[in-house]
Amino acid sequence: MNSKIPEDLIERAYQGKSTKEDGLLLMDIPPFELFRFADELRSLTAGDTVTYVVNRNINFTSRCVGTCGFCAFRTNNGKVLTLEEIMAKVREAAQANATEVCIQGGLLPDADLDFYLGIVEAVKAEFPEIHIHAFSPMEVYHISRISEVPVKEALLSLRRSGLDTMPGTAAEILSDRVREIICPSKLKTSQWIEVVSQAHAAGIPTTATMMYGHVETPEERIDHMLIIREIQKGTGGITEFVPLPFMPYNNPVGEKLIKEGRYATPGIEDLKTYAISRILLNGHVNNIQASWVKLGKRLAQFALHCGANDLGGTLMEESISRSAGASNGEEISVEELEWIIYGAGRVPEERTTLYGRVNELVSGNPKRSGCGVSE
Repeated sequence: MNSKIPEDLIERAYQGKSTKEDGLLLMDIPPFELFRFADELRSLTAGDTVTYVVNRNINFTSRCVGTCGFCAFRTNNGKVLTLEEIMAKVREAAQANATEVCIQGGLLPDADLDFYLGIVEAVKAEFPEIHIHAFSPMEVYHISRISEVPVKEALLSLRRSGLDTMPGTAAEILSDRVREIICPSKLKTSQWIEVVSQAHAAGIPTTATMMYGHVETPEERIDHMLIIREIQKGTGGITEFVPLPFMPYNNPVGEKLIKEGRYATPGIEDLKTYAISRILLNGHVNNIQASWVKLGKRLAQFALHCGANDLGGTLMEESISRSAGASNGEEISVEELEWIIYGAGRVPEERTTLYGRVNELVSGNPKRSGCGVSE
């Protein structure tokens, strides 16, 4: 291994025991040495297979009582999709051979647990085989408060009604200092950890995300990754880690940064973040997802040589990142995803939500399944 990465750091990474000091040191390692090490760990964990999923995003409303300063999606009077409008989108997903829908929305002031149970139950009643990946930890926390029920009870009710997995979004940076600046009305770090941990205890696996590149320090970014690792060590319920670069356009936090001369994160910084996440999470979270929506298709392809082993989903209707200035499209075809993967010298494989293999056939074609993270 390259001598510029200390041998004791390499050994701890192999053992899944990297420290915060290791993470900070990795930030100063020359990029391509860092990428080579991350790629080696990726190869040992995932081989040359790069996975992807076929899904549909359904954002049922942009109306939100939240005050997140990084959000360009929120409105005060946006439309709330009716149940029939939601189901029309689910039918389109089913017709496209997706077996999962990813459902999230703004925080409505009067939507209680029954509202969310109604969505889940309607989907399962018509499409019992479809995988429901829905409702962020913030949404679950909001449901709990509006309905005056414990988080655990809300999660168990959602699980009984058919919720399969949850997106581990609303994490931003798991630092209360950062959250006080960019999303002061959002759940605190300890509350996010509690909701996610209780979801795992209720039999609901989650993803885990990190929105980076705004007001956080390098230490806070590393701390976030290590918090995710600790959750995983305790529950084993995290399916993937998804670093999401902050989009600084059309939102107050981004506008302030731009006035200070700071723009979107440089590509090298993005790739280093992916590489460091692979190293720090080695042995705990096996799947690192590169977001083609956030990174763009070419940089996401290169991320496959920097520790990433998954390209997320086809999405069909991405709106949250687009509203914040992302210009990489709202959907991507299976054919293009596979083209990107082959172009990186890797082997594409369609996966299920829980990273199983898709073996079932529908009308002679592989049955499509999975989920991707939008925000």
